[in-house]
Amino acid sequence: MHEGIFIAGFGGQGILLAGRMICLAAMAEGKFVSHIPSYGAEMRGGTANCSVIVSDEQIGSPLVPRPTACIVMNTPSLLKFQPIVREGGLLIWNASLIDVEPERRDIESLAIPANRIAEEAGSYRAANMVVLGALLKRRPQVASLESVHGALNEAVSARHRELNEINRKALALGYAFV
Repeated sequence: MHEGIFIAGFGGQGILLAGRMICLAAMAEGKFVSHIPSYGAEMRGGTANCSVIVSDEQIGSPLVPRPTACIVMNTPSLLKFQPIVREGGLLIWNASLIDVEPERRDIESLAIPANRIAEEAGSYRAANMVVLGALLKRRPQVASLESVHGALNEAVSARHRELNEINRKALALGYAFV
């Protein structure tokens, strides 16, 4: 198993946190991981993305030029990154904020109303957890939902840990949505 995952959106949407949580959960399961975060100079409101690799074998290069799975949280990210998804790959997109349909027909496209579902969990800010739950359902080899729950306390800063119950609910709702 070798999954290359790309996650993109605006700064402040928890893009880097989602990538870090995938890595922590997969490492806890004994898998090899790579994580490259990237964000624009603007930080909150600017662009943010990360590439993650989860593999059963050692990783030769941390680059993900053709991801097997891609999560996009806003329209600019959809337009920019849908072309790089590997044929037969998975594109998860936030239908709450993206008002155009993906053009690709050679990939699996999964529309998730992430912000709406996150509000059901208790906060629109947990939209990143909703799409992460959806990814785990479609790509169970990446990490289990239980491992991601276990990674929350390590990945989320101490000042935001009171939101972890909302994060757990959002993960579960995203998982169940699929």
